[in-house]
Amino acid sequence: MTAENNRRAWMSLLAKAPAGRLEALWQAYGATPDFHWLRAPEIGATMVRGRLGGTGAPFNLGEMTLTRCALQLESGAVGHGYVQGRDKAKAEIAAKVDALMQGADADAVEAAVLTPLAEEMATAKTERAEKAAATKVDFFTMARGED
Repeated sequence: MTAENNRRAWMSLLAKAPAGRLEALWQAYGATPDFHWLRAPEIGATMVRGRLGGTGAPFNLGEMTLTRCALQLESGAVGHGYVQGRDKAKAEIAAKVDALMQGADADAVEAAVLTPLAEEMATAKTERAEKAAATKVDFFTMARGED
């Protein structure tokens, strides 16, 4: 897997993570990196696009609220945070984690923040799938024996 794919994976994980859990893991990690804002957290909107059946021609589905920011650590690493909704604190944490994942602290940040998030989200997904599978109904057609 390339470094870009890894970054895509952790950015996705940070964007989808529950805000409270992300903040708790970040606080437990205890890092307070020195940084300056390249773009302070700001709230805006972005167009969401869809595809019919997942493969059809793209169409504009509608807009959603987005919070984004960018920062640069004293080490020079640049981190970006993009999260759904109006959560400036979550965007800031996401940007800090993104920046730290590009430096020497990557393994520690991954172990303290990203791995627990990934495991918890995978467990939640499995539980949802099991709950849905328990309500599955199998339909079948019986032959009536008539010609």
